[in-house]
Amino acid sequence: MKAKIAAIEYALPKKSITNEDLDLLHPDWSIHQVAKSTGVMTRYVCAEDQTALDLAVEACDRLFARGVVAKEDVGAVLVCTQSPDYIMPPNSTLLQHRLQLPQTVAAFDYSLACSGFIYGLFIGKAMIESDSLDNILLVASEAYSKKIAYPGDRGAISVIGDGAAVALLSKGQTGMSEFILGTDGSGGPIVPAGGARTPASKETSTEVTDTFGNVRTQENIYMEGTSILTFLKKQVPICVKALLDKTGFTYDDISLFIFHQASGMALDFLEASLKLPKEKTYRNLDRVGNTVSASIPIAIRDAELEGRIKPGDRLLVAGFGAGYSWGACIVDW
Repeated sequence: MKAKIAAIEYALPKKSITNEDLDLLHPDWSIHQVAKSTGVMTRYVCAEDQTALDLAVEACDRLFARGVVAKEDVGAVLVCTQSPDYIMPPNSTLLQHRLQLPQTVAAFDYSLACSGFIYGLFIGKAMIESDSLDNILLVASEAYSKKIAYPGDRGAISVIGDGAAVALLSKGQTGMSEFILGTDGSGGPIVPAGGARTPASKETSTEVTDTFGNVRTQENIYMEGTSILTFLKKQVPICVKALLDKTGFTYDDISLFIFHQASGMALDFLEASLKLPKEKTYRNLDRVGNTVSASIPIAIRDAELEGRIKPGDRLLVAGFGAGYSWGACIVDW
């Protein structure tokens, strides 16, 4: 038996920020020109009293409402997040309680950004194919808006959105096969202050304006677009080609390529570099923004709802991002 993705659901905050909204706030940003490279028209952000955990609960409730699995049949909850509700305990244990799952479930968090869903599939596959568990909830839930210097940081606000997705991983005749994973830890820090190395202080919470006019503190997310794009151009095509070599598959064997929805510029490069025809790629970036670890499962679900993914299709999914880390895998649907 293999580990398969049996179902995916997701949740977005109710509050949306359109490019028109940003243009009214910052007419000097030329946001509609910026959108030509970001590819984002609308992104969703949590309300002040809403968290990544709240979004995760909503996504899981939608999954259970479909009747694809009963709560008593869930064996583990894996949560990928870099925006937990508390330092302790992890969101996974809080999610178990909020969902009223059995106390026999295993629950743990792991911290990765845009490659997080791929790593979660890798972990979940190992757990299921070891014959230890039948059903796992793999949750990717992020509220990066809590760490963005709103409304002064154009680089982050123009791209990032909040969201949560849950994938039900179960046993099946077909499912996930080979993986390629990688790490280069030279790409940090992304949030310079607030951790044990540089604790939060009056100094780290002081706003500073950079040479591009972005306003942020050391406790906010810092996205250095040029270095991230350089990393992407170097590693991701190699990763995808290595996975195809490992499996022996060609482009003709892949029904759809779904990449982390990083930015329009990033997706344009990958599609051109890999010489992928438009009919074999998928984007929903314009409607939801870059939802970090949740972006791939949200894209998979949207593609499924739009009829772009059907039973029997073979997907190549790839995530890459801050840190740096990357991963790709083959998923038979």
